[in-house]
Amino acid sequence: MSVLQSPSEARTVAARVVGATKLYGRGDSAVRALDDVSFEFPAGAFTAIMGPSGSGKSTLLHCLAGLDTLTSGQVCIGDTDVAKLSDGELTLLRRNRLGFIFQTYNLVPTLTAQENIVLPLRLGGRNADPEWLAQVVAAVGLADRLGHRPAELSGGQQQRVAAARALVTRPEIVFADEPTGALDSRSSGELLRFLRHAVDEYGQTIVMVTHDPVAASYADRVLFLRDGRVVSQMTEPTADRILDAMKGLGE
Repeated sequence: MSVLQSPSEARTVAARVVGATKLYGRGDSAVRALDDVSFEFPAGAFTAIMGPSGSGKSTLLHCLAGLDTLTSGQVCIGDTDVAKLSDGELTLLRRNRLGFIFQTYNLVPTLTAQENIVLPLRLGGRNADPEWLAQVVAAVGLADRLGHRPAELSGGQQQRVAAARALVTRPEIVFADEPTGALDSRSSGELLRFLRHAVDEYGQTIVMVTHDPVAASYADRVLFLRDGRVVSQMTEPTADRILDAMKGLGE
């Protein structure tokens, strides 16, 4: 089976933030969404980011993914300093090295499931590796739905198409922002098991923002934010331990 990273690579750092600060607005009305956050995200691991509403978790994810910019501090994807990239270079970084799964599926309604999955490759002028595409499609359990358009798929199936699209480019990191927020418990479980499988079998690196302790329990490590700061982290998380930690944060 193909893998995305070797065991030795899995011990490296896939992304990091150093002194990450993000302000919205100016003067007395400025909101400090991130307040001097420094953290490393290991390659080949599943990290969940949690915190109360307004804690800065989505802002951190968006700045890591190059979808937003820091007011001060540094974001690196591997050895690449994101702030030093031009707009064109940043577009290529997101297209070629990163994968994204959002709460909204962002599928093109006129394209089939397979066409949606390979769309990032087509936009980059590349063809899909047939063997890798087959592995990804099998992993998300959509082999019999590839010819269907989004309107013909359930919400869970659409989100699994989005997850397959995020993996088909063999990205260094997949960023997932509340990916189970619009799903029922069964569809949520299917998606989370797939993400866990991608980490365990393919060596994928995943960084996921979630408010759901059950979803976060699939991760290797949970990072807790409050008021824009990292306040704690947890390894070997369980839903009960996460829920207790979130109660302590005021959630």
